[in-house]
Amino acid sequence: MIRELTCVACPLGCPLVATIENGEVVDVKGNTCKRGAEYAKTECTHPVRSLTSTARVNGGSAYVVPVKSSKAMPKEKLFEAMEIINKTSINAPVHIGDVVVPNILGLDVDIVATNEVK
Repeated sequence: MIRELTCVACPLGCPLVATIENGEVVDVKGNTCKRGAEYAKTECTHPVRSLTSTARVNGGSAYVVPVKSSKAMPKEKLFEAMEIINKTSINAPVHIGDVVVPNILGLDVDIVATNEVK
């Protein structure tokens, strides 16, 4: 099977062509750097994404604070993670880097605040 992708590992946006056999990427063409080949392999076998959203804040100068995942997480877990984030609230004050949801879904990924709320 052939899969065409646009690489997002760097700003170049190389057009990639990945050859997949028995669920494994056996060849990648079109990448101009090593990151492109790694991106194609990951995207075709186990895609991951960073998650950004907002979480409610109680008693603060704002009602929500922007949050993000501490590292990329499996793409198929994003909606399940959002259900947890949407039910979560944190008490003010909130500082950049505060963990809003630790170890979400047991994935060893924290949801952290990316702004301050007084």
